[in-house]
Amino acid sequence: MRAPIGHFDHAVPAPDCLDELTRPVADAVRGWRGATPAEQIVHVDTNPEWADTATFVEHYGKELLDRSANCVVVAGKRGGETTLAACVVLSATRVDVNGVVRRQLGSRKASFAPMDTATGETGMEYGGITPVGLPADWPVLVDAAVVALPYVLVGSGRRRGKLLVPGAAFAELPNAVVLEGLGLA
Repeated sequence: MRAPIGHFDHAVPAPDCLDELTRPVADAVRGWRGATPAEQIVHVDTNPEWADTATFVEHYGKELLDRSANCVVVAGKRGGETTLAACVVLSATRVDVNGVVRRQLGSRKASFAPMDTATGETGMEYGGITPVGLPADWPVLVDAAVVALPYVLVGSGRRRGKLLVPGAAFAELPNAVVLEGLGLA
């Protein structure tokens, strides 16, 4: 199969390579219920040594710079309670943690979750966290610019490999909330 974006040697529909994914991601693909068919979610094999954005786009296609998203785990705190959530924004932007995220979670304070919390709670590797397969009760905050793209490159749950996901599919994730201005330039 040819990847819908980028220049990858190995691209496979995610349902056909579940053993390449972490358990939570494989379970999410297996149980996919969105209007976008799971077969349109594509796994591409990538070299983890080329994970740095500049090196990555040099090897896999410069057009990926504007079609890549980051998924970060945030912690919102209010009155001794902590709410974990995921934020998905284009790679060229940063998450508006103290504005949009804090207000959306109804938190007094919001910050990026520590790495051990992010990896421990998601079952995914640091640098490969993806919104596909997150804990079912987590809010998934998605910038509207991500949803507007035909395909978006995002983590696969592992440092090796990425997912190419139709932008509209991010709005179909459990507990997804599409927000304008989540990603700041």
